[in-house]
Amino acid sequence: MKEYKLAESEKRFAELIWQNEPIGSGELVKLCEKEMNWKKSTTYTVLKKLCEKGFFQNENAVVTSLITKDEYYAKQSVTFVEDTFGGSLPKFLTAFISGKKISKHQAEELKRLIDEYKEV
Repeated sequence: MKEYKLAESEKRFAELIWQNEPIGSGELVKLCEKEMNWKKSTTYTVLKKLCEKGFFQNENAVVTSLITKDEYYAKQSVTFVEDTFGGSLPKFLTAFISGKKISKHQAEELKRLIDEYKEV
C-alpha cells in the first residue's frame, strides 16, 4: 500500500469497519446510513476505493481489514514526524513536551522504549 492518507470521511468509514469487523457488507451499509447518513451507493463506492488502496477486503460480502487501525495510525505518526520535523524524533519530542513536565513514570517508560528500540 503506497498511500496511507485517508480523507476525514474515509477515516470515519474505516473506524466503523475497524470497530465492527468482520462485518457483512449489508450490515455496513445500514451502519453507514445510520452513522454517516450515507446512501448504499456511497458506502459501496468508498469501500471499493479503500479495497483498491489495500485497506480492506470484501470477500463473500464480508468486509475485513488488511491493515489494522494501529498500523494506520503508526504510519501517520511516522509521516507526521518526517514531514514536520525532518524525521527527527528528538525534535518532535522536544516540541511535544515543550513547557510541560513529565512524570517520573513517563520518563522511565520513554527510557525503556529507547533502550528497547536502540540500534546496537
